[in-house]
Amino acid sequence: MLPYLYTCMANPTSSGRIVIEIDPKQKRELYSALALSGSTLKDWFIKSAVKYCAESHQLALFNYNGLDAGADAQYESTPDPGLISQDLPGRGYHLLDRVPQFNLMKPLTVVSMFSGCGGMDLGFTGGFEYMGRSYPQLPFSIVWSNDNNKAACKTYTKNLNRDIAYGDIWNHIDELPSEADVLIGGFPCQDISINGKRAGINGPRTGLYRAMVEGVKRIRPKVFVAENVKGLLLGDNRDALSQVLSDFGGLGYAVSYKLYRVADYGVPQMRERVVIIGTSSEAKPFTPPAPERSSSEWITAEEAIGDLETVPENRELNHIWSRANPSPEQGNRKLKADRPAHTIRAECHGNIQFHYSLPRRISMREAARIQSFPDSFIFKSGLRETERQVGNAVPPVFAWHVACSVIRCFQ
Repeated sequence: MLPYLYTCMANPTSSGRIVIEIDPKQKRELYSALALSGSTLKDWFIKSAVKYCAESHQLALFNYNGLDAGADAQYESTPDPGLISQDLPGRGYHLLDRVPQFNLMKPLTVVSMFSGCGGMDLGFTGGFEYMGRSYPQLPFSIVWSNDNNKAACKTYTKNLNRDIAYGDIWNHIDELPSEADVLIGGFPCQDISINGKRAGINGPRTGLYRAMVEGVKRIRPKVFVAENVKGLLLGDNRDALSQVLSDFGGLGYAVSYKLYRVADYGVPQMRERVVIIGTSSEAKPFTPPAPERSSSEWITAEEAIGDLETVPENRELNHIWSRANPSPEQGNRKLKADRPAHTIRAECHGNIQFHYSLPRRISMREAARIQSFPDSFIFKSGLRETERQVGNAVPPVFAWHVACSVIRCFQ
């Protein structure tokens, strides 16, 4: 097996990277057409480029020798802020710059607990496209996963192309592999969520974090990643956080936590989540991923879903929406076109956010876009269950950034 090796080259004569700025309306129409065709922007461009080059027009499209390619064509010298962020100290960067250069003879094995529909797992494996950006494949291999939601398991199998153990985690705990490099999971949060029942860490759902503790105890991964809601940091739950950190730390891990805002990482949503990281003595300390964007560069709701405004309902693409009437507080929220969306919730009972310009609530495909799922990710369920899966998921794009930082623990 060839070793995994990622590099990023800046020379336009050897790099495969091309940055082009087009009219926003044309961009929306292109995304809409691609969404319906099931193709990706990268696939479409490659096919078009091959056809164009076959007609002997290479110099007009790939202008490497200084010939005039037209005012609208921009290459390495003028990055599109939508593709290459400018907020890092001193320079912009390509997504490949986020992937640490490493040389591994085999993938890092991962056990996934409370996997849901697979948002975190997709982020860790990489190899997907979202809003025209390619998120490179990462050297992680999911070797075992579990969830107790049957519909979510169907979605997981469909999109991750692997089996998942369905049922209560305690009924499958003895099936865990004897070892793995990494253990990941978003343990249930309903008992400590601001919008939940506030039963605390000993509630029937959030108390399941102890299954992750047991998993870490049995597998002894070099790194573990646990995701949860911001409510874990609130006053009433501070004791709960201390208990969680103590239970993980008692296993001999260096444990840290941080609150992240996913809009800073290319997700068009003001979602805030706590990520707890544990590293063993065999791994290097974890360094949190630096924000990819400043607030002025956040992806807005219109940029994320504007191309779907004219697309009719399509159940096969999950482009269906709730007809629930407005209700108090969160049931009456409306997107703002020029801002990231509010947090996509799991248990909103049809009261998902209203579209910023259309007289309806957003569709499940639009919600999935806001959660940074690629359009090729299809949810194998009806509206309410899809709503739950989308809202419970860790945004894949955010998970991808976290995974890149986890790789550094193995360098």
